[in-house]
Amino acid sequence: MEFLRWLFEAQIFIGGSPLLVREVLGNVFGLLSALGGMRRKVWAWPVGIAGNLLLLTVFLGSVFGGVSTANLLGQAARQVMFIAVAIYGWRRWRQARSYAGTAITPRWASSRARIGLVAAMILGTVALTPLFRALGSYEPVWADAWTFVGSLLATFGMAKGWVEFWLIWVAVDVVGVPLLFSAGYYASAFMYLFYGIFTLVGFVVWARAQRRSQTDEQSGAIPEPSLP
Repeated sequence: MEFLRWLFEAQIFIGGSPLLVREVLGNVFGLLSALGGMRRKVWAWPVGIAGNLLLLTVFLGSVFGGVSTANLLGQAARQVMFIAVAIYGWRRWRQARSYAGTAITPRWASSRARIGLVAAMILGTVALTPLFRALGSYEPVWADAWTFVGSLLATFGMAKGWVEFWLIWVAVDVVGVPLLFSAGYYASAFMYLFYGIFTLVGFVVWARAQRRSQTDEQSGAIPEPSLP
C-alpha cells in the first residue's frame, strides 16, 4: 500500500514544473515496448501493457486525484484499447514464434488493407470527435480522437506484422505531440516527440527485414510460415 501511495503521489520537478513519476514510468515502459517491437521480441507486448496501465491513471487526471489536470479521454481510452490489442498481438507473436522461431515476419499490407487503414483513420476520427466532446475531452477534441484511432490502427498493424504500422505512428505523433504539450502532459509530449524519430528508424528496420525475407524466398530458401 505504501508503494502504491508513493506511485500515485510522487512527482519530480524539471524547471520548476512538476511531472508525475507514473507518467514518466509509463512512457519509459512504452519506449521499451517500442524497442522490443522494432526487434520483433514477444516481451514487447507485456512491457507495453504495464506502461498502458500507468498512463491510464495519468490521463484520467481528475479521477485519480489530479483535480487541476486535464482529462484526455481519447488518450485514456487508447490505453484500454492498447491492452486489448496487446493481448491479441502477444498471442499472435507467440504463435508465430512457435511456428517459425521468430515472433513475426514483416510484410507490406495489401492495397485493400492500406485503403481500409486510411478510411478507418479519417472516418473513425470524424465519428469519435463529437462523442469525446460530449464526454468533456480536452480541446481540440478532433486531435484527441485522431490519436486514439491512429493508435488503435498502429497497434493492430504491429500485431499483423505490417511494415506500414510505423508510418501510422508518425501520423499519430504529428498531432499528438502538440496536443500533449498544450494539455500540460510534458513528459508524454517529450516522449512522443522522441517516438516520432524512433518510428522512422523502426520503419527502416522493418522494411529491410521484409526485403531480406523476400530475397530468401526468391533465392529458394524455405519461407517462414505466416499467420493469417
